[in-house]
Amino acid sequence: MPEPGPSPLPPRPSDAVSRLAALGLGIAARPAPRPPAAEPPVPAAPPAQAPVPEVHAPDPAAPAGGPAAGPGAGVRSPALERLLRGPGGLGTAGLRLAPPPPPAAAGPGAPAQGRPVPGLYHHPVPEPDPVRVAEVSRRIKVWAVEEAEVYPPEWEEQFDGFSVGRYMVACHPDAPTVEHLMTATRLMVAENVLDDCYCEDHGGSPVGLGGRLLLAHTALDPLHTVQEYAPAWAQSLQCDAPRRAYRSAMEHFLRQATASQADRYRHDMARLHLGYLAEAAWAQTAYVPQVWEYLAMRQFNNFRPCPTITDTVGGYELPADLHAQPAVQRVIALAGNATTIVNDLYSYTKELDSPGMHLNLPVVVAACEGVSDKEAYLKSVEVHNELMRAFESEAADLAASCPDPRLLRFLRGVAVWVDGNHYWHMTNTYRYSLPDYW
Repeated sequence: MPEPGPSPLPPRPSDAVSRLAALGLGIAARPAPRPPAAEPPVPAAPPAQAPVPEVHAPDPAAPAGGPAAGPGAGVRSPALERLLRGPGGLGTAGLRLAPPPPPAAAGPGAPAQGRPVPGLYHHPVPEPDPVRVAEVSRRIKVWAVEEAEVYPPEWEEQFDGFSVGRYMVACHPDAPTVEHLMTATRLMVAENVLDDCYCEDHGGSPVGLGGRLLLAHTALDPLHTVQEYAPAWAQSLQCDAPRRAYRSAMEHFLRQATASQADRYRHDMARLHLGYLAEAAWAQTAYVPQVWEYLAMRQFNNFRPCPTITDTVGGYELPADLHAQPAVQRVIALAGNATTIVNDLYSYTKELDSPGMHLNLPVVVAACEGVSDKEAYLKSVEVHNELMRAFESEAADLAASCPDPRLLRFLRGVAVWVDGNHYWHMTNTYRYSLPDYW
């Protein structure tokens, strides 16, 4: 079935939802422009083990801080029901995602289940495929130790405790191969190495951060300079762990991504670095931002680079003209903002136990609005819930107004990334614990 061409976003007609519900979608995954080398045989996750990437319609009657919702919560529009059923048409049977199986029984080495933040609006996901988790975990450690040299032996426990393999398999269940998963996993590790070494608890400092970030960014967005100075720049990419990790992860990413996807990722990483700089400037001047200022910073210093590569990891492409549409950008921004507040909530006690003052949403709300720590935390849960419901509502509207199959698949991919991100935070009891506010 030929792949449809780029579609503009038309005004939403009154019968868009009903027409979308009746539409048969044939979603053809485009092969990566440069296929990866043949992999050792690793069983692919069977369709029955993949969670349904859901875009959930919010329940208008539900309170902002209401109880956690499962996948069936809320009222789904016909457009959303069509998304959840998956693609139809010739050649698309392999893309249909079956309902998730019941979680596997806990056994030796099974991840701790953790518990969700009470009142947090979220959608449970099944345990990620353990075969893929094990293989991604093995490969990423080999890459981190032997190729990128991103951590010394004394950091090994922290690296293992991050559980990045489980994280990425949960967030990208539609990845066609383990190497596609590795594309996301290397980038995730590289981003965290830079954050730890430049900004956080492994030698990070706000002093001089701008210069370090700019030079590291050239590992993603290469320097085009005169011949005399090019060797010094190339050598600089090996001088510290963040630059080594960025360079290597980006080289692997370029083997899977189109030129447009690579440029999109560079742009999102520039956004991330801008957010780092704003937070560093506030730290240097001991400035506590207003809540709206903090949320503006977090729109940049957030997870956005991760869900926006969901099409690369899935082996297809959302065309640039669709990705750049304001409605698409709003959905992506809301997803990034909601997932980042999840991080604020789960890492709250970890940051309170760290030296100095760490800005997160509960801390800023308490400081600016004169409420107790508990009240500030519970209000932050409400902020997350409002962002999450806005993301789901806007995604549903977008799916109805622009039923391009590639966009629908991308929206489903972003939605399952949001759910997988919450799953990882909730279950990563090595890193996170909840405050005693209930």
